[in-house]
Amino acid sequence: MKIGALLFALVFTFCPVVLGGVISGIDERYEKASIMMADQIWQHAELGYQEAKSSRLLQEFLVSENFELQSGVDDMNTAFVATSGSGFPTIAILAEFDALPGLSQEALPYREARELGAPGHACGHHLFGSASVTAGALLARWLKKSGFDGTIKVIGTPAEEGGSGKVYLARAGVFDDVDTVLHWHPSDVNSAAPYSTTANKSGRFTFTGKAAHAASAPDQGRSALDGVEAMNYMVNLMREHIPQESRIHYVITKGGDAPNIVPEMAQVYYYVRHPDKNHVIELFDKVVNAARAAAMGTETEVKFEVMHGNYPVLPNYALSQVVDKNFRALGGIEYDLEEVKFAKQISETFFGDKNLLGSQEKIQPFTYRQSMGSTDVGDVSWLVPTAGFSAATWVPGTPGHSWQAVAAGGMSIGHKGMLHATQLLFNTGKELVKSKELIGKAKQELIQKRGIDFEYSALLGDRSPPLDYRQ
Repeated sequence: MKIGALLFALVFTFCPVVLGGVISGIDERYEKASIMMADQIWQHAELGYQEAKSSRLLQEFLVSENFELQSGVDDMNTAFVATSGSGFPTIAILAEFDALPGLSQEALPYREARELGAPGHACGHHLFGSASVTAGALLARWLKKSGFDGTIKVIGTPAEEGGSGKVYLARAGVFDDVDTVLHWHPSDVNSAAPYSTTANKSGRFTFTGKAAHAASAPDQGRSALDGVEAMNYMVNLMREHIPQESRIHYVITKGGDAPNIVPEMAQVYYYVRHPDKNHVIELFDKVVNAARAAAMGTETEVKFEVMHGNYPVLPNYALSQVVDKNFRALGGIEYDLEEVKFAKQISETFFGDKNLLGSQEKIQPFTYRQSMGSTDVGDVSWLVPTAGFSAATWVPGTPGHSWQAVAAGGMSIGHKGMLHATQLLFNTGKELVKSKELIGKAKQELIQKRGIDFEYSALLGDRSPPLDYRQ
């Protein structure tokens, strides 16, 4: 028996079925299994397309729950599709599990890396994946007892952080037979309000020049770093003349080997965002033109590789209203005395408002929100009616992609938010199974919003998954 399967067997053998554990309605043994998975994935902290241990753990849990498993999709070894049940409707629950580079952190209210320079779960995907597979298992178990028809799919989606794993799954037809999609995300607030994100397209620009001694023969060299810097300068000048909703960010991933060597190779990595995918395409083309001009001016050569591309999320009000209703019935999250102590201490490290403690007990208003972030859920939402929500797994005021998010995600504050998400996914899934009319309404809304002539075309083109993008 594999280690993961053995651990689940121990949990389910020695934990009696007790309804009403941390969250009313979920067996205590499922709570324990979910927390165990989340904590192990938090410790693994594996980067995009490298999440072998994390993905395997989630898959083993689903197999132990009698799901049929397809492991590996479109060359992505850590992607999976687990299926239980049969018939209409088919409800898919998304599961993420990749970490972010360089944000290793202990579960403490002050900065202390578990391993210097190592990755950390600063976006909470360890909680995301664990809640989703647990909710899927609970729905599958309920379906067998309920007498309703229905199919539950738990879709393991790697490399959300810049790898666009869901785009390749969409391109491979994984969502073709799905009627609705549910997902969620860790946050510092509870909200099921409809929202959209920015479309996003990224690229690596590699300049090649000629090496030479920077002191004795600089005229014989052509600096690839000059090409990168000239490109960056032009793009920064361009910011004045682009739509104000745009976002352009970059990091220099290679700048040379030594100051006394004219750099032969240099590389810069760009993200381009805008709420409208067509604007993103136009802006990315402008960035490409700046790169070509920079190469011409510095007598270097440049090549670029599109790394990923995401559509903006297309909100579905019909589904979001159901999630919001169920969230308000469930209520917010209460901290115990130790959690309040942790929250107050870590709040002192925030740059923003430090007086938000208590807001985790509330559900945010049902008001449309435009996020400036991006997610590959966007592509899915243009293909299938999709609804998502955020649950307070972090101390209120915590910025995403921070060590503070890693810290809270590794202790009981993160666990509580995750179990809340599990319950909400479960409650909403049951309602969708029972309501064919609701699913029909959600599908009509999708068609109306995207247009009857819509044809899907991935922003990243026909490239293969960039399995080495984090290496």
